[in-house]
Amino acid sequence: MRTRFESLGAYTPRTVRSTEELIAGLAMPRSLDLERITGIKNRHVHNSDPDNYESSFVLALRAIEDCLHHSDYTADDIDVVISVSITRFRGPDLFCYAPAFALMLRNAIGNTHALHFDLSNACAGMMTGVMVLDRMIKAGVVRNGLVVSGEQITPIADTAMREIDKPYDPQFAALTVGDAAVAVMVDDRGDDNDEIHYVELTTTAYGAEFCLGMPSDKSKGIAMYTDNRQLASEHRYAQALSRMSDFFTETGRSWESEKYDYWIHHQFSGPAIEHICRLAEQHFGTPMPQLLNVLEEFGNTASTSHFLVLHEHLARKRIPRGSKVLLIPEASGIVSGHLAATISRLEA
Repeated sequence: MRTRFESLGAYTPRTVRSTEELIAGLAMPRSLDLERITGIKNRHVHNSDPDNYESSFVLALRAIEDCLHHSDYTADDIDVVISVSITRFRGPDLFCYAPAFALMLRNAIGNTHALHFDLSNACAGMMTGVMVLDRMIKAGVVRNGLVVSGEQITPIADTAMREIDKPYDPQFAALTVGDAAVAVMVDDRGDDNDEIHYVELTTTAYGAEFCLGMPSDKSKGIAMYTDNRQLASEHRYAQALSRMSDFFTETGRSWESEKYDYWIHHQFSGPAIEHICRLAEQHFGTPMPQLLNVLEEFGNTASTSHFLVLHEHLARKRIPRGSKVLLIPEASGIVSGHLAATISRLEA
């Protein structure tokens, strides 16, 4: 059985916060050149007006609506809804652990029968959701499904702005984030022009320094703490490349035989992504495919980043039909892996 991406939707808030504005709000001396370090110029931020509040739930719902607008399926046709967001805000200061976000989103679009569950795997959430759904379809459990994430994650940047007081701080990565939502329909109608070829993920325990929780001063809000040295570790990237080489060997493939047209990395740092590309070129001994990014204008949108890149480049008509795209996750945890798909039907 062959699976495919049947439709894709996204939503980004209208409010834009510049890196310059964010740095100006830091409590520490403002010598940190965040734009140079990350390549991020702007990020989109949810509407915080109580009358028009853009919670994680609202963002996700708008992405689903956009996805279904481009789909041949109706909401009632969906067999399973999988919600994968890190953040689960239902309103101002209301972080919802239960009931499942997937259940609430399913009900909100008028579907009363679909299977539903949440999963969370840091910034690899969408990739993990697609992997699980791909396996469910191939096992005959469902015919299709929706994977969705709404990330209202900029409150961690607000906390970081209040608390960072030195150049190196475990909340540094929080300054890169932006809010966004994506949703993708996957079904069992894949063919030569539209197919998810493979999706594989690996988690290594040594990166478990990631934590999302209450800020250190117990003030209002949430915070994210990471060991940034682990996240930027060259050893970590080398291990990920070695695992991909092992996958090629085990499945009778090679980098050259795959003929990728584009590849998309997690949108956490432009210079770091370029460094990964150089390492990959050295490792495989061949030029890399064309790199697709949107981090300059959207920042790090957490679990939504890869599919937001895909959506934005499709909307700009920069991905021809029949292109083969490789998605590479980089997630706290630490999660690495790869997803390859040929896409012809997708539009934005």
